[in-house]
Amino acid sequence: MNSPKRPLTPSQALNRAAALCSRSEQAPSDIRSKLSRWGLSAGDANRVMDQLAEEGFIDEQRYAQAFVKDRFAFNGWGRIKIAHQLRLKGIPAEAIQQALLLIDEQQYQDRLVELLQAKWRNVSDREPRTAWAAMMRFAASRGFEADLANQCIRQVTHTDVQDD
Repeated sequence: MNSPKRPLTPSQALNRAAALCSRSEQAPSDIRSKLSRWGLSAGDANRVMDQLAEEGFIDEQRYAQAFVKDRFAFNGWGRIKIAHQLRLKGIPAEAIQQALLLIDEQQYQDRLVELLQAKWRNVSDREPRTAWAAMMRFAASRGFEADLANQCIRQVTHTDVQDD
């Protein structure tokens, strides 16, 4: 969205931010940057943020839970990548940890196996160590833990190769 030609009044900014938050969960840091782009002073932005939080339009915990659910289900991200992205959004560590608990352990492992099976079909070099390294890099890039990735790679490739 382009920034307006004239700065918004605090009332207009509150209405616009509330409408935005009504459509989808928003990170407080994203709303704060929008308020700044809309021309609000720091004091006015703080008052708008306080009112949005008071009225339930923004909530860090709710945002973290929605983010975890979406990124795991739709993007196939692991806990490490999800947590990193939430930290970049300024979400507190406690909210991140609580949100990550929503991921079912069996679904988490099944999702990694599914992703690795798709990757395995495209691995061109089937030499065990090279293939294992490619699969580990892939799992790491998706944000999955190394121990779980190693276990799932052995399951998918039917090999027992590890770095010595």
